[in-house]
Amino acid sequence: MLISLPIVCLNQSIPSNLRGPMSRVIIAPDSFKGTATNVEVARWIAQGWRSIRPFDDILEIPMADGGEGTLLAIAARRADVNWQTVDLIDLGRRNSAKWILLPEGTAVVELAQGSGITLQSEMDPLGAHTFGFGNILRAAASDPRVKKIYCALGGSGSTDAGVGALSALGFKFFDKSSNQIALGGGALSELDHISAEEAVPLPPLGVVVMVDTNSPLLGNQGSANVFAPQKGATKLEIEILEKNLSHLVQIVGKADLQGDGAAGGTAYGLTKMWGASISNGAPAIAEITGLNSEILTADYLITGEGRLDTQSFDGKIVGYLSELAKELRIPVGYCVGSRTIDFPDNAFCSLTLEEIAGSKELGMLNVEQHLLKAGAEMARSLIRA
Repeated sequence: MLISLPIVCLNQSIPSNLRGPMSRVIIAPDSFKGTATNVEVARWIAQGWRSIRPFDDILEIPMADGGEGTLLAIAARRADVNWQTVDLIDLGRRNSAKWILLPEGTAVVELAQGSGITLQSEMDPLGAHTFGFGNILRAAASDPRVKKIYCALGGSGSTDAGVGALSALGFKFFDKSSNQIALGGGALSELDHISAEEAVPLPPLGVVVMVDTNSPLLGNQGSANVFAPQKGATKLEIEILEKNLSHLVQIVGKADLQGDGAAGGTAYGLTKMWGASISNGAPAIAEITGLNSEILTADYLITGEGRLDTQSFDGKIVGYLSELAKELRIPVGYCVGSRTIDFPDNAFCSLTLEEIAGSKELGMLNVEQHLLKAGAEMARSLIRA
């Protein structure tokens, strides 16, 4: 059932033609998935704001938390990005994907570019895998210029614990007859032993897996039970995947920890078998894009995402920036597509496109127009007589 919640802004009664003192405003939203990229959201809110307060110092810093839009967020802020292209060979299909290389030797790769759910022609909960993503990882890890890799794991369409990606990196996964098992989480029940003899080594400064969830691999809050339904899994398929992932953990012999359930358990595979480290994506990307330093001189911060819900404060951009702003005593404006929970209490303005447009469905149409209105409404809330 759709919950209708009001727009909440302070000082709405102050005339819009009055101007307050110049402020430094950082606009740092995530993407509104399926409707607008993080770059577009930041741009349109900024344009709306400038229509009311044209003399403010506006800094657009599109953000991501380790999912889709990570490459866009970094490229929007770093003029020194060197785009790279890699051919993907995935079960006979061939296409290409992008990753980026920064001058200091840092590579950033996105799982969604090679194994994202949006790339699937149809849902395949047991057969979907991360082999395409592994192609990108192999290209980056094999590049002599690369010293360190950041992996953005959001947008996964599989629950294979990263076995597909590891296969592309040279790991071998065998059954009892020493035949390589098929790709996909449904085949993990056949796993008997693993060989890393031909595995591509980590770059000199290692690999950091950026995650946007604290979920473990197994259990009621794990990758199969929580996220597999979003990837088309039935109750029986969820049970199969949970059992198979548990079997993999027994073979690997390394404990399942918080965050390991990200991207259908890809975080588990890359950290426990390849030796990558794990990090919350939001602070890592905030550091790469310079937001962590820029916010120190900000008067106001605006952030948002497609839907504000309980997961928004569990490793996501909105939650991270909300806490950071609270520590620095910076007022926050929230602009989201829709919401199912209350806005945080440190908001100077809080609104939804759902309320601006009149319904959730209308809010997903003409998003540019709604975000322009949102930016203007936020600016009006700051005006002092």
